[in-house]
Amino acid sequence: MTLARAPFGRRLLVGAVFVALIPVLVAVALWTTPDVSARNAAQIARQGGIPTTRAERAVLMDAESGAIVFQHNADELAPPASMSKLMTLAVVFRAIKAGEIKLDDDILISVNAWRRGGGPSGTSAMLIPVNTKEKLDLLLQGIIVQSGNDASIAVAEALAGSEENFARLMRDEARRIGLTKATFGNATGLPHDDQLMTVRELAELARFLMREYPEHYSRFSQRELQYRKHRFLNRNPLVGVAGVDGLKTGHIKAAGFGVVASANQDGRRLILVLSGLEKREDIRTEGQRLFEWGFANIADARLFDADEVVGEARVWGGDRMWVPLKGKGPISIVLPKFPANQKLKAEIVYKRPLKTPIARGDRVATLRVTSSTKAMSEIPLYASEEVKPGGIVRRGIDTLVHMTLGWLL
Repeated sequence: MTLARAPFGRRLLVGAVFVALIPVLVAVALWTTPDVSARNAAQIARQGGIPTTRAERAVLMDAESGAIVFQHNADELAPPASMSKLMTLAVVFRAIKAGEIKLDDDILISVNAWRRGGGPSGTSAMLIPVNTKEKLDLLLQGIIVQSGNDASIAVAEALAGSEENFARLMRDEARRIGLTKATFGNATGLPHDDQLMTVRELAELARFLMREYPEHYSRFSQRELQYRKHRFLNRNPLVGVAGVDGLKTGHIKAAGFGVVASANQDGRRLILVLSGLEKREDIRTEGQRLFEWGFANIADARLFDADEVVGEARVWGGDRMWVPLKGKGPISIVLPKFPANQKLKAEIVYKRPLKTPIARGDRVATLRVTSSTKAMSEIPLYASEEVKPGGIVRRGIDTLVHMTLGWLL
């Protein structure tokens, strides 16, 4: 894909975090993806290149770059149901990595875990007998394959003393990862007023788990679990379909059916999150269709070469007013191939005022590129030159400008 890029123009935007616009236009758009028939690609093109979905909320993300190639109500908070168990697992995986708990540790199934998440609860459970102990490794299998609420509560109690305390750990971990909207009231995803996430956050969480804890990712492709007299089959109907090898489904009445799934084809990995589906069967049909569209319809597009200046950011109180910005190496984005000639809006985003000292190589901004199809890529930008603190006159002038015309900074 080749791009025709207009010259960079410094135009400042009103707002807390901005800036400049870099207009871009996709000039040449199509080529064939390996192992995808021309007929399928042509069908997608005739349909306008933009898929629809039965899900109330959806997002399709490129796992390598984090680029969003399709979204629908992606930032709407909704109950994530058992998909929030991915955050439960994030807390547990971090504790394992820190040596706070081990896979062969025995975990007690308390009366509370048994009553609220086990057989008496009537919810998805491993059906572990009350007051027995099982290894953490087994409970993790139960959480992933069977979505065991008894296992989730027992692990939460083992790590934090109570499920309520564990929910606070989940919120803290969400903020550490960078999820700013998610809130949690329990470790299971059962109905709770505080159990809310967006599908964008769920995709970002899945991407985090794959990158931060690759040693545990294979757990999500486990097809079945034999426990005592029970044989549990993985509740994710997409596992094994279209290259899907994880992650987690969820369902409660208030949220409908949902899934967080990841698939790998020909070296490209996509993450799909669907929420608010009416039927369980929709997980497979909608998921397979959107993955098929994604792998057939997206490709990389080069925006800037290595060492090419992308733009500038306004500096407060420095020995220069602007710092030039570059990527680390060439800057490419992920875009749908169809429709052709998409218009792109590129914004340089940063927190203002940008203060000195700034060292060469410091990350100071983000290049956010949005297409007319709502595809979005965000690329870190770094200072290509050092900016030292300016003198008292410079700081005074910048302070005055910031107080009177703050949007200019």
